Amino acid sequence: MGQGSRPERVGEQIRQELSLALTRDVHDPGIGFVTLTRVAVSPDLQLARVYYTQIGSDQQRRDTSRALERARPFLRRRLGSRIRLRRVPDLQFQFDESVEHQARIESILLELAEERRTCPAESEPDPQSAEPPDESGDPKP
Repeated sequence: MGQGSRPERVGEQIRQELSLALTRDVHDPGIGFVTLTRVAVSPDLQLARVYYTQIGSDQQRRDTSRALERARPFLRRRLGSRIRLRRVPDLQFQFDESVEHQARIESILLELAEERRTCPAESEPDPQSAEPPDESGDPKP
């Protein structure tokens, strides 16, 4: 059949429908630039955790969280009319911290790479200056 488990497929379908509804039908000014990153659906399809990210300050993040809670009943009804399920899952919106963590890790790795370029390690021998071994295989003294 298809790839992935049923909760994963339903989660992706919910993410697509909610993204569409948020851009077209929800006109709450509290919802800023929101990106739905993923939807984790419980195995019994009764709960859908919707993870999102947002550009903006902590205050804007709080405003968006409240606006998403206000829009939740509307979004759930919208899902019920667009997705064929016996019961529409309850929606829980959660800010996705993983994107910020990923960006922080990437910035640390870039800083480390820059440090390595500017300060080469002195303990590492230079492979070009090493003496080749003599015929017996032992390095020259």
